[in-house]
Amino acid sequence: MQSTALRIYGKKDLRIDTFDLPEMKDDEILATVVSDTMCMSSWKLAMEGEDHKKTPDDLAHNPAVLGHEFSGKILKVGKKWQSKFHAGQNYVIQPNLARQDTPFVPGYSYPYIGGDATKIIIPDEVMTMGCLIPFEGDAYYEGSLCEPVSCVIAAFRAQYHVNFHSYQPTTGIKEGGNMLIMGGTGPMGLLAIDYALHGPKKPSTLVVTDVNQDKLDRAKKLYPSDWVDIKFVNVNGLSIDEQKEALLDAVDGTGYDDAFLMISVAPLATLADSLLNPDGCLNQFAGPMKKDFSASVNFYNIHYNFTHFVGTSGGDANNEAEAAQLIAEKKLDVSKVITHVMGLNDAGETTMNQPEIGGGKKLVYSGKKFDRIELAKVNPATDLGKILAKHDGLWSKEAEDWILANEPDYDA
Repeated sequence: MQSTALRIYGKKDLRIDTFDLPEMKDDEILATVVSDTMCMSSWKLAMEGEDHKKTPDDLAHNPAVLGHEFSGKILKVGKKWQSKFHAGQNYVIQPNLARQDTPFVPGYSYPYIGGDATKIIIPDEVMTMGCLIPFEGDAYYEGSLCEPVSCVIAAFRAQYHVNFHSYQPTTGIKEGGNMLIMGGTGPMGLLAIDYALHGPKKPSTLVVTDVNQDKLDRAKKLYPSDWVDIKFVNVNGLSIDEQKEALLDAVDGTGYDDAFLMISVAPLATLADSLLNPDGCLNQFAGPMKKDFSASVNFYNIHYNFTHFVGTSGGDANNEAEAAQLIAEKKLDVSKVITHVMGLNDAGETTMNQPEIGGGKKLVYSGKKFDRIELAKVNPATDLGKILAKHDGLWSKEAEDWILANEPDYDA
């Protein structure tokens, strides 16, 4: 059986190939991919090629399929897994296999599994690690976004606070505390806002920063709340001291119990540290590009005020399962982060140019062939434009169904 996929051969070397899949083994599963959402991690992978810690050393001769935020339908199940999975079942995958012996994961390392492919073979280790998860949501794009939501859930769970007397930690954000999301209008920041509003623990005040007023205005429109006081602060052009003053004013000078850095900028890490309350927790969410990324922090406060720091990279199978359930139950609306959709033919160029393209999540329908569409620029007189208008300009199951019914198949 043939598959067509976007594969990486080295630094800035992405190619769409059609190739034969090997015969499926008894401990493997054959599946289609319907949708994949892009992550900036894929851009970093494209820039680094063989130097990336999750890629084989011989990409030029052993290319890997890109895409790790994907959803699709199972076609055939090997004997080993027939008691747990069946043909026709929709699925999502947690790519972080969390194995001690290898960093290899789907979307970075494998020749026959990744999100930017028409058909894939899911290897035994994915099921063994509990990372193939049935999905009961309405739309495939919702399934693709389970992985980024799982990263947010992992970050919120990694937060902790400490009893000053017993030193016993309590995990999660501080219930009823002040939360800060720095650089919070990108797709991951928006998902973090959504989870802060609808997760098991909620802050009383949530402050979100950015340097782009249009993005802040959009976030404010997308995430209203009657139970959390949300404030959006534009820090464009402000010095670090001016930012500190503005962010303290936003919480009446009381400081922050939880802070999330959605960007890797050393002065902002130092600023976030200075804004923490006693027992405040700072999460370096964004992945730094440079291995020597560092910032100055106040160790007096670490010792006497119990401030502390965590970092998270990806989620796990439990986080993915929770994300799948929250999305299927409509407790999170992940459509709000999608700004572009495309077929497999445009996945390579878009992956390489994500920073320049801007916007939110880029959604690939891996079995389809059509040029990238920016949702905000769709002609309202077209069929797709009329569907978007019905949903306040947001992506939807109705829009997905239209794409799947009307755009040509890639392999046609």
